[in-house]
Amino acid sequence: MNQGTKLVKREDEPGEMDRRFDDAANYRGGVYGYGPEGSEGEVHLLDYWRAIRKRLWLVLGVAALITALSTIYVARKADVYEASSRAQVDLENNPMYAGKSVPMIYSPVNDPAYFNTQLQILTSPGLLRRVVKTLELEHDQAFLRPQTLRQRSTWKTILQMWGVSGPEKKDPSTQPKELPLTSTVAAMTSNDDLAEAKRLAPFVGALQGGLKVEPVRESRAGYYKETRLIDIAFQHGDPEIAARITNAVAETFVRANLEKKNETNTSTGEFLSKRVAELQQQIRADEEKLVSYAKSNQILSLDASQNTVVERLAGLNKQLLEAENDRKMAEAEYNAAKTPGAATALAEAGAKDINESESKLADLKQKRAQLLVDATEEAPEVKEVDQQIVELQKHLNESRARNTNTLLTNLETKYRQALAREDSLRKSFNQQKGETVTQNEAAINYRILQQEIETNKGLLDNLLQRSKENDVVLAGRPNNISVVDYAITPDFPVGPARMRSVMLAFVLALALGVGLALFLEYLDDSIHSTDDVEKFLRLPALAVIPSMSGGVARRRLLSSATALQKRNGNPGGNPELLLNVNGRSALAESYRQLRTSVLLSTAGRAPKTLLITSSLPGEGKTTTAVNTAITLAQTGASVVIIDADMRRPRLRSIFDLPEREGLSSILSSETKPEDMLHAIHRDEATGLNVLASGPIPPNPAELLGSEQMRKLIAVLSGSFTHIVIDSPPVSSFTDGVLIASMVDGVLLVVHGGKSSRGVVRRSRQLLTDVGAKIFGVVLNNVSARSHDYYYYYQRYYHQNYYSHDVESEPGERAASA
Repeated sequence: MNQGTKLVKREDEPGEMDRRFDDAANYRGGVYGYGPEGSEGEVHLLDYWRAIRKRLWLVLGVAALITALSTIYVARKADVYEASSRAQVDLENNPMYAGKSVPMIYSPVNDPAYFNTQLQILTSPGLLRRVVKTLELEHDQAFLRPQTLRQRSTWKTILQMWGVSGPEKKDPSTQPKELPLTSTVAAMTSNDDLAEAKRLAPFVGALQGGLKVEPVRESRAGYYKETRLIDIAFQHGDPEIAARITNAVAETFVRANLEKKNETNTSTGEFLSKRVAELQQQIRADEEKLVSYAKSNQILSLDASQNTVVERLAGLNKQLLEAENDRKMAEAEYNAAKTPGAATALAEAGAKDINESESKLADLKQKRAQLLVDATEEAPEVKEVDQQIVELQKHLNESRARNTNTLLTNLETKYRQALAREDSLRKSFNQQKGETVTQNEAAINYRILQQEIETNKGLLDNLLQRSKENDVVLAGRPNNISVVDYAITPDFPVGPARMRSVMLAFVLALALGVGLALFLEYLDDSIHSTDDVEKFLRLPALAVIPSMSGGVARRRLLSSATALQKRNGNPGGNPELLLNVNGRSALAESYRQLRTSVLLSTAGRAPKTLLITSSLPGEGKTTTAVNTAITLAQTGASVVIIDADMRRPRLRSIFDLPEREGLSSILSSETKPEDMLHAIHRDEATGLNVLASGPIPPNPAELLGSEQMRKLIAVLSGSFTHIVIDSPPVSSFTDGVLIASMVDGVLLVVHGGKSSRGVVRRSRQLLTDVGAKIFGVVLNNVSARSHDYYYYYQRYYHQNYYSHDVESEPGERAASA
């Protein structure tokens, strides 16, 4: 025996022999104790890592493909430029009350509702429609299709994304020297012009999509302080368009606020001017009439001491005129109060409870706005404030309605009283007039005209005073909204965030690839590793046999094996005998490990009879049986291998045996022990004794389950140290199951990465049902780069095989010869 195949006696550690007997005692029904069946479902992080590593190229391929596609997609997206301006919204103040006591309704209050209202006005469709009309955006191609006017190579964009290429240099001659500001603002769209509003709706939507309006907050020591500034920003594919629109929005906002503030005072001034002109014309006409009447009636004096009747009539006339004026004033007030909204405004002017309620409502709205900064509308404190606002609003509406009804009732009562007083005075006046018509008709008419003129002059003075005050308000009211900073044309884009999108796509693609790898692993029902053997079959993995197919090592081993077998008289060259070529190869070491596991599989002695089978054909049971028998023979033991696969026999072709009697011949007749031994062939190259299958019988199962088979095993047990039996697959035929009950133990060969868990589990169950003792599983044809075979591949294959280049030691070559 050469040095490479010699068994070295190992001293048992203390307690090791007891541990072996305990393992044998734990054996139940041919299955070693590897935990309960429920342990199959347990999954560890290492299992995930192995599944991902096994399909690493799939994960990397999916990640690379999706990342490349996302890179191209974001590179084809147009650049987005952002221009921003800043506006200032100051408190409203009425200059009419400068230096005077200011009423409550005119006191400047830091009202957050007013500031938030201005924020909403900035993004309102009405203001944006004015911007569209001012800049004529509906006909501006740079606004409508910026991508077609500013095309750029996708490849250059990708190079810029990864920092390989710098930004494009713009031609200074094509850039405008200055950005013109908006000089005039288009008029507001009329409320009745719905056709224009509908036509401009798409352009208004485009502006709303790119417009951002945010209040400016000052940060101090981690706290934010509110300011009266508003940032107006707009994003667009054309930087010039972005700057123009931003400035136009700011200018339109300022102009609209000024127009709104002056709208009421302008209307009041126009009304006062018209009324003053009418009164002046009426006074001039009355004075002319008075002079003409005095001349025509020869009125010289209207002294009261001269005529008491006239004096009394004049007094009644004066009272009647006052009553008439009072009635007119009451009627005018009553009719004015019936105008929608007028009664409510008059009622609120003197109602302290309404003013207090409005102040409380403003405070609650301010509190709600402050809560919404840190909370959502579903927060309990926000809902509580909303409930208080609803209740206070309801109370305010009820108070307004009650005060309005009271005011209307009072005005109506006042009007009725004035009307009754006027009717009473008119009746007295008519009676007195009838008495003095003939006496003082001329004097009375003259007095009436004079009183009318005086009354109109008093009304004219009042209107002139109001008109002067209104002119002062118009002249001194400033605009509380102004533009602080105008937008300039941006030089660099702010979007899209291409690298962030690509990185996000890479992470998602990597997650997708990992998920796909885990899903494929979940669908994979095959056994790949020794962990799978122990987890799903609850059997020990005795050895892992590497796969040498497709590599340089396989070609070298085949060429060397063919040359050696030709020297031994076997010109065919069978790959099953690769073990003979290089005693230090990783393949040989795997079979030696299997030999050691088999010899130590039973307590007290090595097993004499050994069945090697598999679940399905093509899993390598014959190759395992042959090389296991060879490794047993290399220990100096007398080994016989029996080809019990009488359906597809292989040993005759492997060892190039003549076609003569074999196992089927012995089992089908009453053969004597010496004839049984005579049917065995001796292979000098491997030192094995081979019993071929013989002629293929029609009933292999009946022969293998007969008493003659047991007799044969008994005869061979007396002549050989080990008996290795190669049987058909147990899931396909019952031959192997029948033999399993006659031997000391069974080796179940499993094709790594191909054999189904369910099929192998069924094979194990078939063997355990007949009381067979399964030593363990031989995981065959495992990739040399898998985690189960990493140790052997690295240490033996690379160091020994390539260093010796399939050359045997001198002692090995002698043993082979």
